[in-house]
This record gives sequence, C-alpha cells and structure tokens, in this order.
Amino acid sequence: MENVILVDHPLIAHKLSHLRDEGTETKRFRELTAEIATLLCYEATKDLVLEEIVIKTPLEETTAKVIKGKKVAVIPILRAGLGMVEGITNLLPAARVGFVGIYRDHDSLQPVQYYSKVPGKMDERLVLVLDPMLATGGSATHAITLLKGEGARDIKLLSIVAAPEGIAAVHAKHPDVTIVVAAIDRGLNEIGYILPGLGDAGDRLFGTR
Repeated sequence: MENVILVDHPLIAHKLSHLRDEGTETKRFRELTAEIATLLCYEATKDLVLEEIVIKTPLEETTAKVIKGKKVAVIPILRAGLGMVEGITNLLPAARVGFVGIYRDHDSLQPVQYYSKVPGKMDERLVLVLDPMLATGGSATHAITLLKGEGARDIKLLSIVAAPEGIAAVHAKHPDVTIVVAAIDRGLNEIGYILPGLGDAGDRLFGTR
C-alpha cells in the first residue's frame, strides 16, 4: 500500500502475538503496547535530519551527529492512544504532548469529538498521531483533519493493528499522511472491530468493559 510502512520485525511479531492473546493481563498488555509503540517510533523517525556538532570524548575531540532542531508533537487519540505515549516519549523526551478526545458511536460507527488540546507552532513540528487500532478510520481521519486545522503539515499516524478499510479511509481524506503499523489484519466485522485484532484496546489497557 502506498504511504504505508508495515514494520516487519521479529520483536514486534513476538510482542504482538502476546498482545493479541486474550489471556494477557492488563499490566502486561500496557507494557507490550508501550514497547511496540517504541519500535514503531524508531521506524517513524528514521528520516529525521541530522547535523554535525563537535564534542569532546574522554579521549579526544570529534564530530558527532544530532537531530537538527526538529520539534515533535505526540498526539494520542483518547483514550486508547494514551497506552502508546510512554513508549514514544521514552525515545523523544523533548516532544510536546497534546490530546484529541474522540469516541466512536456504537450505532453509527461515526467519530464524536469531546476534547482537544494541542501544542503551539504545529506547522513547525513532526506530528505523531497515536491510535492503537485503525479500524474504520473515522477517529484517525477526524483527528488529522483537526490537527491540520491547527496548522500541522508533517503528520504520521502510528497504529499497532490496522484494517485495510481504515487505511483506505484515512488516505481517502489525507493521502499525504504516512501510516506506520505493526500489522495489517484481514478486515472488520459487522460492528467495526478488526479481525482477528486484539479486542477493544482501551478496555484491555485500562481494565474496563
């Protein structure tokens, strides 16, 4: 799929298998979500621009490379996106974190926004949108539209499991957004859940039903 990065790595495959398992308890589910998010972030940031600086090691002066002043915003879609934040900010501790609150209406399957708070200068930032489950794509598409309205131009969507329908829905409205995923599953069931999926990520992260 164009503008989709499927991160095919043994560590992700292993962790995702345990994440999918219905017997995985809440604490371990949270840990696995954060760990997979870290690995997705590694892939999503591989094109950050570097510049050379001069440093002094304990032995001599040398040149070294650092990220060239790129600002980053991490935007989880509440509530399940919260489970990915720590995994991202462990790698990018200087990143600003915003929030977009959206829930999916169970009858219409349409997104309903109830909250948003994002950092300033969005036009200067790499914006990483976090949504563990890219199912119908409605919430992610809505969030990206909102962020573009705030000035964001460089946006990547990080999802752990995606359905082809969700990818298509996002790219129908936002073909410029790169989607970074750990798995692309078979499709959706009649109520919009990913198959085989891993269930409701929010419920499994926070122990709710």
